[in-house]
Amino acid sequence: MPPWNLLDLDGALRACWAADTCSPDDLPDWQPDNPARGHCDITALVVNDLFGGELVVGEVHLDGSQHGYHWWNRLPSGVELDLTREQFRHGQTITAARAVERPPGPLPHRWDEYLLLRERLVPHLGPLPDPA
Repeated sequence: MPPWNLLDLDGALRACWAADTCSPDDLPDWQPDNPARGHCDITALVVNDLFGGELVVGEVHLDGSQHGYHWWNRLPSGVELDLTREQFRHGQTITAARAVERPPGPLPHRWDEYLLLRERLVPHLGPLPDPA
């Protein structure tokens, strides 16, 4: 498999995000024209698998009230990478960002969706490193 770049990763993710890997909280709003919707948590985990670094979580706010959380990555270089930010199309803001430690082992929530997303990425990117 030839080396890939962030454009390859972004394209592969867009090809693999689907309703069956969307967060149940966001599923009513998931649409094929906004495939990143509801995928920030498991996407951040995959990016963490590939590049290491930290997971970052922030609060999503709209019209003065909180509407859940958003996840992205801080790479070991300190660069922050958010491959799902475009899901916010209605003026949402992200506040109170903080780095969190990735829990060891299988996650208590969304583990099956995470594994499914990883499995779908393999034909696009080749074998992925083992989960952290």
